[in-house]
Amino acid sequence: MRERTVAVGNGIDMHLYEDGEPGAPVVVLCHGFPELGYSWRHQLPALAAAGYHAVAPDQRGYGGTTCPAAIEDYDIVGLTDDILGLLDVLGTDRAALVGHDWGSNVVSHLVLRAPERVRGAMWMSVPFIARAPAPPTQIFKQIFTDMWFYMLYFQEPGVADADLGRDPATTIRRFLHTVSGEADLAQLAQMAGARDGRGLVERLSEPDGPSAWITPDELGHYVAAFTRTGYTGGLNWYRNLDRNWSLTEAYDGAHVTVPGAYVGGQADPVVAMTPPDGMKQWVDDLRGITMVPGAGHWVQQEKPVEVNEALLAFLRGLG
Repeated sequence: MRERTVAVGNGIDMHLYEDGEPGAPVVVLCHGFPELGYSWRHQLPALAAAGYHAVAPDQRGYGGTTCPAAIEDYDIVGLTDDILGLLDVLGTDRAALVGHDWGSNVVSHLVLRAPERVRGAMWMSVPFIARAPAPPTQIFKQIFTDMWFYMLYFQEPGVADADLGRDPATTIRRFLHTVSGEADLAQLAQMAGARDGRGLVERLSEPDGPSAWITPDELGHYVAAFTRTGYTGGLNWYRNLDRNWSLTEAYDGAHVTVPGAYVGGQADPVVAMTPPDGMKQWVDDLRGITMVPGAGHWVQQEKPVEVNEALLAFLRGLG
């Protein structure tokens, strides 16, 4: 993988991981929380070998990319502007987009905002979700009442930042394990429960031993990045949930018109929260839903062979 930093506009310098030849069809891979462009390390060489120019940015607030101070600088307009600016820097009118977790949300808004820039879109772990009928935090408060829920916990500036940043290595190690296919239901259940004063890190499970899907060196890459930046940039994405809802009124009820596909892990707890079958109603040219056995939330890292196979099949179908 090559690395470089480019200016994408609005004062954002974006750090990229990339592979493949400039001038080849562009595939942009958008990571989630708490991840990096490095999360696509298994996809970049596979895409390059298949003839694509694959680009995986650290998104706004992550890794080597600019981390603005204001919470409102992390709304969906800014996040999608970053990717559109990146396409301009790469010199391409249209690209295939791939999003995982929060990166899926970026892709979801880009295909509605600028479909003319998108050849096709693949969502991973989090599917395309139509605009909610009310502000998301209002809905969450009605659903969870007195129960602890991580997205609501993330809302108060400084609280989760201190919790996650107290020991960045413990946070990322436990986070990657707890919602992976290696965790059991008892470990996952610790993330739920009453609001009893515990934060997120206390609710995450410590792995019993080395992981089969991420090496110590790979884990160390995340630890080094989040030790340097903290987690505030990524948390600020969550603090714009209601702002994003207000900003996207024009897309209420809108359908996705570009070709789309979905890949998720069968053991991913997010699938239960946001079932991908709902995409059938909203993505007019849905070309497949692939569920990967044995994979949890980090599907492209846990099962790269299966994910690459599905991704390349989708891209070949775009012509």
